[in-house]
Formats: sequence, C-alpha cells, structure tokens
Amino acid sequence: MKILQVSKLYNPWIGGVEKIAEQIAENLNKKDGFEIKVLSCRPRGIKKEEIINGVKSIKASSLGIFLGMPLSFSFFNLFKKLSQETDLITIHHPFPLADLALFFIKPEKKIIVHYHSDIVRQKLLNFLVKPLVCHTLKKASKIIVSSPNLLKNSSYLKNFKEKCEIIPFGVDLNKFKKNKSQEQKIRKIKEKYGKNLVLFVGRIVYYKGLKYLIEAMKNLEADLLIIGEGPLKKNLQNKAKKLGGKNRIYFLPFLPEKELISFYYASDVLVLPSIFKSEAFGIVLIEAMACKKPIISTELDTGTSFVNQTGITGFVVPPKDSKALTLAIKKIIKNKKIAEKIGQNAYSKVIQNFSLEKMLEKIQKIYQLV
Repeated sequence: MKILQVSKLYNPWIGGVEKIAEQIAENLNKKDGFEIKVLSCRPRGIKKEEIINGVKSIKASSLGIFLGMPLSFSFFNLFKKLSQETDLITIHHPFPLADLALFFIKPEKKIIVHYHSDIVRQKLLNFLVKPLVCHTLKKASKIIVSSPNLLKNSSYLKNFKEKCEIIPFGVDLNKFKKNKSQEQKIRKIKEKYGKNLVLFVGRIVYYKGLKYLIEAMKNLEADLLIIGEGPLKKNLQNKAKKLGGKNRIYFLPFLPEKELISFYYASDVLVLPSIFKSEAFGIVLIEAMACKKPIISTELDTGTSFVNQTGITGFVVPPKDSKALTLAIKKIIKNKKIAEKIGQNAYSKVIQNFSLEKMLEKIQKIYQLV
C-alpha cells in the first residue's frame, strides 16, 4: 500500500506534530507492504527532496511562515501529483494548506486525519478555514485523536465522533532506559546546573507560558533549565536576568534525543506551564515519565490532563498561575520520597498507556482496514 503522509513541516523541524509524523513514517515504512512518502513544506526556501532515515521526504518551496503557516504555492501541484500515485492519504491537522488542496483537487483516495488540535490562536484564520476543515473531516474515513479530552472538548470534532479513534501518543521505552554510560553525564549535569533542578523542554513560543514558570522560580531554592528555541527566547532571557534571587535560570538549544535523555534523568521535575489549548497533549510529559520523573502541567481541558493526574503522576495547576506552580514544585523538591513514588507511578502509566509500540500497532491496523 502506497501512503502519502501530509504534514505542515517535517524533520529536521522540531515540534510535537512533526515528531509524531516522523515516528509513523520511519516505523511503518516498508512494514507489511507499506510504502510511505512524506509531503510537507519548508519553513523557507526552494523545493527539496531527500531520504530521511529511509523515508522519502518531499518539501514544497516556501516564502516563509505567516500566522504559523508556510506560504507555499508549489505545495498544491506536489499534492496533486503525489496523491495520484498513492492509495491512502494521511493528513496531520492543523494544516489549512492541506484542507485547501483537498477541497480544490478532490483526490479520489481514502483519507485518514491525524487530528492533533483545534486552531486556537489565529481566530480570523479559524473563521476562514473552518468550512475547509469540516470538509476534510467529512471526507475522512477515520480521524485519529490522541486523547479523550481532545475528542470531548474540540468544537470541530463534535459532529464527527463516530469516525474518531483514540490512540494516545507513545514513547520508545527502550530508548529512554537509563544505562551505565549515562551515569557520568547525569552527575556532570547536576554539578553544573544544580541539585534541585526544574526542567522545561519545548519550543519557546506564546502558548507554552514560560514567563509564569520563570516568575514561579522567585521563591524557590532551585534552578531552572530551559531547553529549546523560539521567537520569545531573547525576551525571556532578559526577564530571567531581572528576576534576581538565589536561583539560576539557564537556556540551552534543542538537544539530540540521546543527550536530552540524560537531562531528564538529572532533573527533579519536568514542568509544562502551557496557557492555551494549542498544547493538546505534551509529548515531553510522557518522555519525562519514561525517565521516572514527576511532572507538572496546567489544566487546559486537553490531553495534558489525560496524561498527568494530580497526586499520582505529578500535579495539575491552573494556567497563568505562578504561585500554584511554585507550590507544586516545592511539594516535589522538598520531599524526595513523594517525588520518587510519583515518578514510579508515572513510569508505570507510560508502560501501560503511552508506549510507541502500542501506538504504532493501533495506527497500522487502521491503515490496513480503512
């Protein structure tokens, strides 16, 4: 079966949607007769074709990204050509260019939508593209959703629930096992960045709510390590400098997965202080849980509260509440026994619900049966 997987952006771009698209393509390509190609856009630049980890990647040219969307005209011709050569089209939503292409090109192929989140921030864009998104969902044979919370609270999905299949995202547990070679790296990280270490991993963008985490550090005897890149980085670095107090705040760029795992193990807690529903799941939460770490997230009525449960795997606090973040972090760093128990609960939940193997197995069955 020839499968065209369509995603807004793709490797080496770092993001939650892109990571899931990459996991599906690399692990299911050439399995049980699947032949997967990935069509995406470049953030900026001319068309590019390459083989990435055994998967053919076709990236349409782009003038740049505006309102979170690549400005690409060549995408439509590529979509038309590649859709004629395929048996199944899978689309990672939100991606309005793909909705527009489906509406005008009308490929007579089976369609599956991986529905990651509603369009949240760009309200004008939302108004314009909602009819197109609904057209895509109507055409889809199946809609794959990452959590029951997203299915329940999405304004888009309410009329298509009978098509939806809940398949939580997964983490490769073998990759996240601690080995002896990491012990020295973990020790060095603690020596350099602090023994009470609060960790954030992700893109430094508006919906992550990082300013509230930085403010929460004022009254903590702990240090904060922010790993990621994004347009708000310089602004937040300036905010961190003005904070004062005893704690230190470090910024590191995105790290390769192997290196990042050592930072998870060196930390005391991972915090995801997101403030908008754009944070529909939070893959970094399950990565930290796979390293037996407690997690702190915010109540957004999305998948983050499906992943994290207060008092069991960590703590869920209100968004935009620095004081609540401070109290939750204190509960973990001041009581190592509680932290260890919660971390073990988190690990058990990952094994039971969020393994990559289970995720891929369920997706593979849907691809085969559609």
